[in-house]
Amino acid sequence: MAVLVGKSAPRFNCKAVINGEEIVDNFSLDQYLGKKHVILFFYPKDFTFVCPTELHAFQERLADFEKKNVAIVACSTDSEQSHWGWLQLTKAQGGIQGITYPIVADTNKTIASNYDVLDGNYEYNDDGELTATGELVAYRGLFLIDKHGVVQHQVVNNMPLGRSVEEAMRMVDALQFFEERGEVCPANWQAGKDGMQESHAGVASYLASH
Repeated sequence: MAVLVGKSAPRFNCKAVINGEEIVDNFSLDQYLGKKHVILFFYPKDFTFVCPTELHAFQERLADFEKKNVAIVACSTDSEQSHWGWLQLTKAQGGIQGITYPIVADTNKTIASNYDVLDGNYEYNDDGELTATGELVAYRGLFLIDKHGVVQHQVVNNMPLGRSVEEAMRMVDALQFFEERGEVCPANWQAGKDGMQESHAGVASYLASH
């Protein structure tokens, strides 16, 4: 499992469904550089059971994330047509109608591979091409990326284990608190609580570079 924290988030340019209905060809996280923090989360498959609960949970808190200047972006290895079709079904039908944040179509599996959340038996041949036997889908990976495109937090769950949107929000609050005040956040820190002064060289280096 690759640890991407402290490293530049792998870049990509691919098809996605935005605003719940529009398919675009060249979606990239580059549009947020210097402007917004990003939560990029991977889920295994469209038309499943746990996955829509996560997508709806992020949509329910989307306005709160947007107030904090955070973009939410979802990604799976399904096609953009599959995403679009799933968006046509209501929540009662097991669909994700009403989701408005971008859903990326990682049909060639390279995004999930570069973020090291791709499950299945695969390898790269001598030409750098991904070859696989059997189905390849993404684990429930989540990455918090700062305005400079650097990963500040990551968590990866196995397929049956749904994530906590509240914990994702807590990580956003912690990162922004640190960026604004230069104070670190102790265990179980919540927005509104005090931070801690830290003289570690890594903190000074982070602040100097941002």
